[in-house]
Amino acid sequence: MSGNTTKSGNGLDEQLQALAAAAGIATSWTDAAGQGHSVAPDTLRALLAVLDLPADSPAQIRESLARATALPPPRPDAAAGPRCFGLADALADALAWPAGQPPRAWGATAQLYGLRRSGDLGCGDTTALAGLARSLGEAGACCLGVSPVHALFGADPHRWSPYAPSSRLFLNELIIDPDDIAGGAETARALEALGLAARAAAAAPLVDWPEVAAIKRAVIDHLIGAHGARLAADPGYRAFRAARGRALDDHAVFEVLDARFRARGLTGGWPSWPHDFRDPRGSSVSNVAINDAEAVEAARLRQWLAFRGLAGAQSAATGAGMGVGLIADLAIGVDGSGAQSWSERSGILNGASIGAPPDLFNPLGQNWGLAAPSPRVMLETGCAGFRQMLDATLSAAGGIRIDHVLGLMRLWLIPDGASPAEGAYLRYPLAEMLDVVADVSQHRRAVVIGEDLGTVPDGVRAVLAARRLMGTRVLWFERDAAQDFRAPEAWEDGITATTTTHDLPTTAGWWRGLDIAWRDRLSLFGPGETAALAQEARRTDRTRLWTAFTRAGTATGPDPAPDRPGPVIDAALDFLGRSRAPLVLAPLEDLVGLDDQPNLPGTVHEHPNWRRRMPAPLPGLVATPAVGRRVGRVKGGRVKGGPGVAEDMT
Repeated sequence: MSGNTTKSGNGLDEQLQALAAAAGIATSWTDAAGQGHSVAPDTLRALLAVLDLPADSPAQIRESLARATALPPPRPDAAAGPRCFGLADALADALAWPAGQPPRAWGATAQLYGLRRSGDLGCGDTTALAGLARSLGEAGACCLGVSPVHALFGADPHRWSPYAPSSRLFLNELIIDPDDIAGGAETARALEALGLAARAAAAAPLVDWPEVAAIKRAVIDHLIGAHGARLAADPGYRAFRAARGRALDDHAVFEVLDARFRARGLTGGWPSWPHDFRDPRGSSVSNVAINDAEAVEAARLRQWLAFRGLAGAQSAATGAGMGVGLIADLAIGVDGSGAQSWSERSGILNGASIGAPPDLFNPLGQNWGLAAPSPRVMLETGCAGFRQMLDATLSAAGGIRIDHVLGLMRLWLIPDGASPAEGAYLRYPLAEMLDVVADVSQHRRAVVIGEDLGTVPDGVRAVLAARRLMGTRVLWFERDAAQDFRAPEAWEDGITATTTTHDLPTTAGWWRGLDIAWRDRLSLFGPGETAALAQEARRTDRTRLWTAFTRAGTATGPDPAPDRPGPVIDAALDFLGRSRAPLVLAPLEDLVGLDDQPNLPGTVHEHPNWRRRMPAPLPGLVATPAVGRRVGRVKGGRVKGGPGVAEDMT
């Protein structure tokens, strides 16, 4: 596909541009450096084909234009609709927070799979999550943000990214603690009966997903086989099945079919299946629900067990004093070959992937390999599918983080076979989607956080703020015009503040320059960039950051050496605590002082993405002096940052 071009000025190009605009495809875009770009005609044609608006000839363009203009224009009142349930509302509900007093709360974020507990089978589970939530709640945290726990591909454990799910309606079954089914003794007997040894997997520094999945699935299915009748008779399961209805049945049948066809070598998900199984309403699929009823029921039970465990972690969080509890993460999209795209065929776009254009941090752009929802179907259905996903995500949480929340307004779509730079923005019904977010938030009494990083259009953050949807600000990016780090009092109201995210270096890793070393090793630098230039810039930034800390009173003395990040982590958490943000989120990686980030964008298996485990089991990990000191620095900053705030304010 050709690169960016400008209009040629002829009639055909003008008609193509008019068709793209009517279909909601932006014909130009502005990058993070403020430079404008025009979208290539080939990109426009490819994306119009994805929207079922072919544009390969003047006749096709005229015909498609007549259909595209039936789409309503974007509503201009996106900021004026109903507002989300706010953090102050949540604290008032749970903790009798004083009316009119802005919250100055804190919490933590964690990768669920990376948690350890005594007796786990090689990855974090809901029992470990409950233990972490309990420890943090007792320390004064109001919430615990959790990496996505959406359903992955049960039959393909090599696809483990939590941000590339098979379905956002259901859960990853590997978060189940098998002990929850019939007790620890039964789990031990199942391991012995199956001849499985989980000790090596449990002790490893990285999650070995294929091995862990094989062990956990075998044990869980063995226990379901032995206790299935009791589980199926549980009133909680019956209520869960009634509430999830056909969506649950579809997901269970998909899991059975996907396992069957992968065993036959059809590894491409539902698009690789025989044609008569690609329609979830076809007779061949209906027969599976009858002929494989036991396997389908086991798949439904696994979903309920995962949900029950997650709900138990939420109860542990609020029971320990958290005003919000778990903050669930809604990924931006789904894998186009997975369960949700199979069961919702008309609502998913095929032929393009969601990603991001080149920006300052990812100069090559990003292709996330995810299928996008159809904006036309959203409008025609009143965003019913989106509402269903929000409800499912919040069914066992007190808040939600919407990954890439800018996707409510527009998504960067990359035609199949094109590079990330050869995409274009597709418009989504922002006002209508925000109405649904606010309605679900109020109904669930759940706070909403939006991950609004990257290339942000003018005005969109003001719209989100007007709807009381908290944005996200990261320490590394909060700079003034001179590239100095903003003082705590210069940070915005109405946002969440954090040192880093799962896609960025930890504080220790940033101070050491480990992220630069990884990018150099894997050739992830853009044109004109080198590791030497990046390390030189980092040396300057280290001085800038430490200067900001000393001015704020969170650090003293000269800059620590690059190999001494401990004082930097302490100062950074205190620094954030003093900001104006109503909510500070401390990544568990920083509380523990880890060097390595969970995920390195632009890589799949070259970097150990979504595999790193905590160095010690809970709850002892949280009770260590270093973690206790850093929790104290966050809390201390919250107190020092504003008047009239009690030590135990959460």
